[in-house]
Amino acid sequence: MSSVQDAITPGAINRRGFGLKDAIQAPIATDYHSTLIDQMVAQGHRLRVGEFEFRLATDFGFCYGVDRAVELAYETVTRFPDRTVYLTNEIIHNPRVNNRLRELGVKFLSDEPAAYERLGTGDLVILPAFGAPQSQLEELQRRGCVLVDSTCGAVMKVWRRVETYVKDRFTSIIHGKFWHEETIASSSRVSSGGGQYLIVLDRAEAQLVCDYILQGGDRTAFLTRFQGAYSPGFDPATDLLRVGCANQTTMLSSESLAIAELFRQTMIKKYGTVAIEQHFRSFDTICTATQDRQDAMLALAQEPIDLFLVVGGFNSSNTSHLAEIAGHHKPTYHIEDAAGLVSSGVIRHKPMGSTTPTETHGWLPDGPLTIGLTSGASTPNRILGDVIERLASFRGYALDAPCTSSPAPS
Repeated sequence: MSSVQDAITPGAINRRGFGLKDAIQAPIATDYHSTLIDQMVAQGHRLRVGEFEFRLATDFGFCYGVDRAVELAYETVTRFPDRTVYLTNEIIHNPRVNNRLRELGVKFLSDEPAAYERLGTGDLVILPAFGAPQSQLEELQRRGCVLVDSTCGAVMKVWRRVETYVKDRFTSIIHGKFWHEETIASSSRVSSGGGQYLIVLDRAEAQLVCDYILQGGDRTAFLTRFQGAYSPGFDPATDLLRVGCANQTTMLSSESLAIAELFRQTMIKKYGTVAIEQHFRSFDTICTATQDRQDAMLALAQEPIDLFLVVGGFNSSNTSHLAEIAGHHKPTYHIEDAAGLVSSGVIRHKPMGSTTPTETHGWLPDGPLTIGLTSGASTPNRILGDVIERLASFRGYALDAPCTSSPAPS
């Protein structure tokens, strides 16, 4: 935008903010930062509290895209204190962040879908870090809304990739969750361009598709199996002749790469190495921050850890995959925040592979423990600090100063 005035023109899309970055740093620090975590990082990502030794992954917490989305939301509220600010959906997958925006007066259109009909010229609408479906974006522009777009750059990279597949008449094979906001937004870029897509959740689903490519099969059964995960008019008999792989940016990196290789080998078997470029394309669209956090979790899992706590929203894809990595090595509990630590005997967490949280009893062993910690890309450091403080309190320790401990008063 050439000016702030341009950024608030009806139908405009503002991706740069309103020049208030300095003004919002103090409230963001108060809401989300943790001195305890800052000093723990300075001490080599370790902290000893009585019988506990905490080891923190070298990469964790807020990524650049989340930082930017939160800053844009705070800038918008600060710039327009007397106007209603709307948000199409959760800005990121973290309950504390979304609830804090509600406290600041932001109205979530996902809370009241009927509110869409009241939107008109000049109304301020924030698009979340996951992006928004193309049809939704166009409708908001048609209504003359001012759009503040916090879509992550890594997500836009996926959009550019699938748009090239559409242009070259390749069907987009997207490794992701068809119900996830990011994948919905990405697949909409395919449909809006007149292309075809198919979303596969994991390697097992990818294998089913590859088997169909090589052997054919029952078209009706195939479409039933993937209901909700393909574009309108998709026909496996004709739309799997030329495929290009992409992925939801928060998926497990190793699985995305394995799926792409599976499709490549399938196309080689069917068409031969010489013709592979006419039938297969691939591009790794896992975001760097997701990869870094997964690599750091893998590294931490090699250390002598007794149990892992992975902190982040239960609906956060990247957090779930961090828990999945840790869970292959030691007992792992995915919790949303310190409230999940109900007591030293009870923990409320989401088990790997489950869609709903549960309570586990007897989760915390007696005696000295080394506890591995990480947090998802949408989790504020303050939440992670709260988790450490609550866990320390179970053994009678209160963190009375950053990275120091003393017995709690009786």
